[in-house]
Amino acid sequence: MNEKSSETDVSRRHFLGTAGKAAAGLSILGGLSIERNAYAAGTDTIKLALVGCGGRGSGAADQALAAGKDIKLVAMADAFENRLASSLQALQGKHPEQVDPATVNSYVGLDAYKKAIADADVVILATPPGFRPQQFEEAVEQGKHVFMEKPLGTDPAGVRRILAANEKAKAKNLKVGVGFQRHHQAEYVQSYERIKNGDIGDLMCLRVYWRGGSRGGQPKHPGETEVQYQIRNWYFFTYLSGDHIVEQHCHNIDMGNWFKGGHPISANGVGGRQSRTSKECGQIYDHHYVEFTYPDGSCMISQCSQFPKGWGYVGEALMGTKGTAKFHNKDFIITGAKAWKYDGPTKDPYHVEHQDLFAAIRAGTPYNEAQYGAESTMTAIMGRMATYSGQEVHWDDAFNCQISLMPSEMSFDRNPPVMPDAGGFYPVAHPGQTAICSDFSNPQNKAQT
Repeated sequence: MNEKSSETDVSRRHFLGTAGKAAAGLSILGGLSIERNAYAAGTDTIKLALVGCGGRGSGAADQALAAGKDIKLVAMADAFENRLASSLQALQGKHPEQVDPATVNSYVGLDAYKKAIADADVVILATPPGFRPQQFEEAVEQGKHVFMEKPLGTDPAGVRRILAANEKAKAKNLKVGVGFQRHHQAEYVQSYERIKNGDIGDLMCLRVYWRGGSRGGQPKHPGETEVQYQIRNWYFFTYLSGDHIVEQHCHNIDMGNWFKGGHPISANGVGGRQSRTSKECGQIYDHHYVEFTYPDGSCMISQCSQFPKGWGYVGEALMGTKGTAKFHNKDFIITGAKAWKYDGPTKDPYHVEHQDLFAAIRAGTPYNEAQYGAESTMTAIMGRMATYSGQEVHWDDAFNCQISLMPSEMSFDRNPPVMPDAGGFYPVAHPGQTAICSDFSNPQNKAQT
């Protein structure tokens, strides 16, 4: 769609708090005293709502409930009733003392999130990423603590909405966690501290990878509306997922920004669709290669792909003036004069991030991850803009793009922002033809000059 964002122009900036806050999650929050007056009007129960009951949402709710017996699931919301029901059953089986199906309020529909948020002290936002900005705005407006999955949106307009809402969240002392769990993983935290202390010198180049297998799209169900189908098959529509460079590879891009202490100022790259070309695969690419440049001239080389039987590699490598660092699977290694290898305990960061968040909620201490979450989301979006357009993209131009991919309202009886052609295929970006600031709904969208 071509709806213009009402957001005012915002100049390029380094988002505050990118570095250092992750270490605080592990080294400080675990030792804070517990104050039972920071939530639930002084009660001993933290009321939890889950918005988005798919696999990641159900997993996040499981991990949140494991963060303390004082946490009770009170509400759930999803666009589809069957998904909500299966999630509730699974969570009740894992946490029978904290999940009572008879007392959990269930809400179904595209606006169901508002009701679920109203029931809770803390809300998990785990719907398709395109919905994240409006749902975060609602949670902040209602004065609720938030854990929201990454990424924090699919377009610059959404990122700007997240940042605006987050200013209100900070003013209300709301705690905000973001699902970049590596910030809570001891291996990464200790590596970050060593590199920040200069163990490999000045960072000159970073390589970040998410090279994985293919993921197939879903066929339409008989009688299903176009909106129902696209939401169920959300991963393959850019306005809902952001493409896999945003939805998945943002994890590794976030690591680059964290270790560099800020975001890049430009990006150029290539990408396309070679193995996933069916109509069920919607709009997104199956590979992206992007070179990001930081203000000091250093670079981050980004690779992500989803090919069947392709090379599988997820990790990061950092090259400095005095050594190198490599993070892959269980290996966290620094080479050079200050060689080091992590040999400490391994804890599940998906659980630790919730433990840290709820510790802050109980203690009433500041805790907010939305700004670096927004920065890393925007960096990945800038990378997608580069591969979709085939142009070099600068941060100011990307961040201030006024086209919103998400419609202002969605309902099951309205057409979505992108529609299939007569053959059932969806519009796909064409490098050299697609504009940098484009909604991708028009296959004839020409490049800006």
